[in-house]
Amino acid sequence: MALNLEQKKSVVAEVAEVAQGALSVVAAEYNGLTVGEMTELRAVARNSGVYLRVVKNSLARRAFAGTEFECMQDGLTGPLLLAFSQDGPGNAARVVKDFAKDHDKLVVRLVSIGGELLDPSELGRLASLPTKDEAISMLMALMKAPVEKLARTMKEVPGKLVRTVAAIRDSKAG
Repeated sequence: MALNLEQKKSVVAEVAEVAQGALSVVAAEYNGLTVGEMTELRAVARNSGVYLRVVKNSLARRAFAGTEFECMQDGLTGPLLLAFSQDGPGNAARVVKDFAKDHDKLVVRLVSIGGELLDPSELGRLASLPTKDEAISMLMALMKAPVEKLARTMKEVPGKLVRTVAAIRDSKAG
């Protein structure tokens, strides 16, 4: 179904708005996926905080203009599915990587994060980035470790004194 000019403007505006707030984008060829598989992929993406969209490449180029994903414009060729990470930088990569394990028809073509175009082989590295909750947990563990060590050290001083006094008492009693 062909889009009229107003519909095209609407699609460009929607994708540009999503691109402005996205942390990373993965573009993958989806040729050969069935409707059921695409529906499954969309459901997984929705649950993971990933915006998934199939857009004409000419409209995607217009939407990416002025965003940090402008670097992807030259690679937008062929039928592509765009996955935008909105919550965590690795979410879209994780969804696409996991889905591509079971469906070899989904082939990653472009990966971009922070205005930098990455090689598609870097998808695994991007997918391994921690989620926001995991990153906060790791940071809190790092911040908590020195305090815990100080508390253990402070507790050890009186404990050692008590053990020393007990040893002296035992040696005098025996």
